[in-house]
Amino acid sequence: MPIFNEEQLMIQDMAKRIAEEKIKPVRQKYDEEGIFPWDIVEEIAKADLFRVFIPVDYEGMVEEGLGITNMCIVTEELSKVCGGIALAFAGSGLGSLPITLYGNDEQKKKYLTPIANGEKLAAFGLTESEAGSDAGGIKTTARKDGDYYILNGTKIFITNGGEAEIYTILALTNPEKGARGASMFIVEKGTPGFEFGKKEDKMGIRASVTRELIFNDAKVPAENLLGKAGMGFIIAMKTFDVSRPGVASQALGIAEGALAETIKYAHQRIQFGRNIMSFQGIQWMLADMATQIEAAKALTYYTAMLADSGQTKDIGYLSAMAKLYASDVAMKVTTDAVQILGGYGYMKEYPVEKMMRDAKITQIYEGTNQIQRNIIATHLVKQATKMNK
Repeated sequence: MPIFNEEQLMIQDMAKRIAEEKIKPVRQKYDEEGIFPWDIVEEIAKADLFRVFIPVDYEGMVEEGLGITNMCIVTEELSKVCGGIALAFAGSGLGSLPITLYGNDEQKKKYLTPIANGEKLAAFGLTESEAGSDAGGIKTTARKDGDYYILNGTKIFITNGGEAEIYTILALTNPEKGARGASMFIVEKGTPGFEFGKKEDKMGIRASVTRELIFNDAKVPAENLLGKAGMGFIIAMKTFDVSRPGVASQALGIAEGALAETIKYAHQRIQFGRNIMSFQGIQWMLADMATQIEAAKALTYYTAMLADSGQTKDIGYLSAMAKLYASDVAMKVTTDAVQILGGYGYMKEYPVEKMMRDAKITQIYEGTNQIQRNIIATHLVKQATKMNK
């Protein structure tokens, strides 16, 4: 178990209360109908939980570091009950990180403050039809025109798309240079030429909105450029380096929720005259599930705490490990949960089938697990090269 300070324990308790009292009664309905959880967002805001990943200078709660550990705590607790609803919170954390990392003071005051207050959600826009695992394959352009940049292109699969007010968008300011010619912009909802397209009908995380972002001569003030022109790809990769523990914590929470439901069921389900939890075959499955969860938790929070401590030399490598391992654990644990519940596990009356559907996306977004293995392997190759010089 990670060791949290007093403030983090309070954050954990508050998130757990919201999950149990506000999310659990509606999770099945919101999943079935694909409802975006604005009522839950309001509860999270009232509890000041959007402040946990925002610096104190901008009305947040983070005095040191990036608030990654805090973000993971809340995401984990909410995801124990519903991984989809948790994304309204976690997706806003991801969208705000480029501003926290690379924004100037004026940008941070303007955009981080309303996020901290729960007045506005944020979203992150990188993925395109030809730029998924190959993030450098983006086609969206940003042409300088006086005091503005003119954006053209389409982003797909954007979490919080259409609901968020603040977007951090990667676009090419110098297309001839490829990824080295990319820049990061803050784009506000309502910007002329910025519209929303298709809303995706998904297998899981159905209470989270996933939508296209369409830029058709969208006029973005030059002052909304993050960092410098040409830094966009670096900003995106540095963002992922510290955001991936957030995906790991979502996966971790889903797995923990599934284990809790499985233990409850196994204790009550009678077969052959006794509850199935007394059978060694079930006990071994539960033991493996619990062990894998604890290992994922240790790796996730170790990485999050390193990110917050500023020890970021190997953070990309560790973040890839945390995201990879926790999401694989979530898929394994939820699949085993469905298996232990048998026919009931396959029915929507029980939440484990939803948890299994929700778990799958954690192996895919913010870099597929195959990409995470590439990141880890590249780090190991570099280490081996240094050792052999």
